Amino acid sequence: MDLLTDILHEAGLKRRLLDLRSLDAQTPLQFPCEKSMGLHVVTRGRAYIHSASLQEPIALEAGSVALMARGCTHVLSTSPNYDPAQVRSVTGDLAAIPLAYSPSPGTSKLISGAYQFWHDPVHALFREIPAWFVLDGQSLSKFHPLTLTIGLLDEELSKPSMGGQTIIYGLLDVIFTYLVREMVDQQGHARAGWSQGIADLQIRKAVSVMHEDPAQGWTLEELAKHAGLSRTLLAERFRRTMGDTPLSYLRTLRVQKAMTLLSEADHTLEHVARAVGFSDAFSFSKVFKKIVGQSPSDFRRQAKLDQASPWKMRAG
Repeated sequence: MDLLTDILHEAGLKRRLLDLRSLDAQTPLQFPCEKSMGLHVVTRGRAYIHSASLQEPIALEAGSVALMARGCTHVLSTSPNYDPAQVRSVTGDLAAIPLAYSPSPGTSKLISGAYQFWHDPVHALFREIPAWFVLDGQSLSKFHPLTLTIGLLDEELSKPSMGGQTIIYGLLDVIFTYLVREMVDQQGHARAGWSQGIADLQIRKAVSVMHEDPAQGWTLEELAKHAGLSRTLLAERFRRTMGDTPLSYLRTLRVQKAMTLLSEADHTLEHVARAVGFSDAFSFSKVFKKIVGQSPSDFRRQAKLDQASPWKMRAG
């Protein structure tokens, strides 16, 4: 089981290519990230990220990539300082922003994307994502996978050809996934949480079988067998590394899957409850509201309203 792919899929994460290819000194851009994780890839030149939550701007050299957590509104410019009066929003003024990729003095070359979801994901991974995560291009070797991928991206943007859009979308996904993978690796050495838990191979075995079939009526004993541990040892190591219990983690997985089902189709609550492993709609609704903060019916209504937003996802 590819845990990361499964978590991103069940969270309803979808790509929106903002198609920004040129940033000049006269056009700082504001990126509102209320419902998305932002991604910037600098292929040439230099860019700076500005935010009220930062003590100083984050500098991005050529070859650098940055990932912003959901809700981190920020401004991108070519210098450490910018004129607020010149700022444009990518949602309102995108058509007026030059998209040319030909070199010119004072212009940085980059591509930006938004990875959107319409609801607050409840999986523990999303609580670990820092507000700002940057990989400096200068720290990567010339043969690092990210370096090579960014090189391919620059090539596609510089010399447009047939199939280029498909290639650009794919390369952006590769970069995004590498960033999240690197973040998980770093968080695994920091503190108790999902990233640290899956670094323990036996805990990962128990987590994997729950992801493969969250509707299964897993018991602690069955999970311990898959992990090759006693029930007591599994419970102790799971709590110490993950900061949670196995059965609590399973309930969260079920609720996350239910959020997807409620968002995508008009199934009855009884159908959704049984599809994700609950015995009836009443017990499902009780657990759902405790974890999500809304009843399943209220959540479904809000999801429909959000998906009708003008900032609606156009997946690539």
